Amino acid sequence: MQSAIPVSSVWRRPVSPLLCRCEEGDLDLVVIGAGYQGLSTALHAARAGLSVQVIEAGGIGDGASGVNGGQVIPGLKQDPETLLALFGEETGRRLIEFSAGTADLVFDLIAREGLDVEHTRSGWIQAAHTETAMQAAAQRNRQWRAQGADVALLNSAEIALLTGAEGYRGGFLDRRAGVVNPLALVHELARVATEAGAALVLNDAAMSLQRDGAFWQITTQSGRSFRAPKVLVATNAYSEGLVPNLAQSLIWLHSFQIATQPLPPDFDFVLPSGQAVSDSRRILVYYRRSADGRLVLGGRGPMRVSQSTDDWLHLERAMLRLFPMLGSVRIEQRWFGRVAMTPDHLPHLHEPHPGLLMAVGCQGRGIGLMVALGRALARYLAEGSREALPLPITPVVPIPLHRFRRLGVAAHLAWYRLLDGLER
Repeated sequence: MQSAIPVSSVWRRPVSPLLCRCEEGDLDLVVIGAGYQGLSTALHAARAGLSVQVIEAGGIGDGASGVNGGQVIPGLKQDPETLLALFGEETGRRLIEFSAGTADLVFDLIAREGLDVEHTRSGWIQAAHTETAMQAAAQRNRQWRAQGADVALLNSAEIALLTGAEGYRGGFLDRRAGVVNPLALVHELARVATEAGAALVLNDAAMSLQRDGAFWQITTQSGRSFRAPKVLVATNAYSEGLVPNLAQSLIWLHSFQIATQPLPPDFDFVLPSGQAVSDSRRILVYYRRSADGRLVLGGRGPMRVSQSTDDWLHLERAMLRLFPMLGSVRIEQRWFGRVAMTPDHLPHLHEPHPGLLMAVGCQGRGIGLMVALGRALARYLAEGSREALPLPITPVVPIPLHRFRRLGVAAHLAWYRLLDGLER
């Protein structure tokens, strides 16, 4: 994670030196990347009896697992009927069932393992700011109700009461969802994964990945070397050149966030029931209340590396558009980092060579999706059963003219901001 202003201990946790150790000799599995996907896979694989080594280029939570909005949202970007049309009856049904239960898995894991993670499970609201967005919310509500999900369609009065925000016509409420402290969750996943037997190395990037007979040979920046017949590359938005074309198959964006001071009691009307919110704008903003009462709000930011607090001003303007009464509230923390999307807005599973596996693309569903995928990936790696995977394995396909992605994404963001402004 990159931050222009230091992030306080409210968001960061010290790393226990007991977590950091190497597994000697040949292994069953090497996991590259200690985010939600990598650590969840390591936890479940270790409990399945595999010897596991996790390699992380930075610290715990330095990647997307530490910069996300803390929203645990079930489902995928696409609704059930679209998934059935894309994947057919059998695979589509399996994917719907899997995605419907991702939030359940996260909150069940927190409870079962006694994870020290601040969390609430009051639901997620997709807030509609136009009539077109309301129609989309009604379709989403209809489709998930048909699947038996605990969801509801909100009118303008109901959404105003639940959010305290101005300007919404209504929205979609998914009561299966919730919020967590995202950094606390990734730290606790590291703890329970290592307690289960997985070894973990931090601040030592994997630099090469070579086939050596039935094994994969992984060499790190410090010169460490590991061998295993199976490797999970769980680097997602931080994929570089380790796997050919993987980085070129993804569109990465910067997620910027701000956190206010703890809100005084007279602002208790802001998200009084604890729901998380994402709005329906093309350049959406998302927000929640933290465990200590702050408003945490995020959205897309510049594609370049930020050096000035001015790069967060668009989020402060968004906050005041929604909550004009918060003008006197102090912004105490600002941070940003990289997240990844796929062109079709679906998660992708790849196995370009036997024993070399990767899952990429979260589209705003990363916490639930990647924690749940970790369990499925571990079962596949342990048993080799394709039925364990909710998605088909597909080839790695680079995006044409990927080198120009920054210019293209920046142009799209500017155009979408203009359209969003015209709709107010």
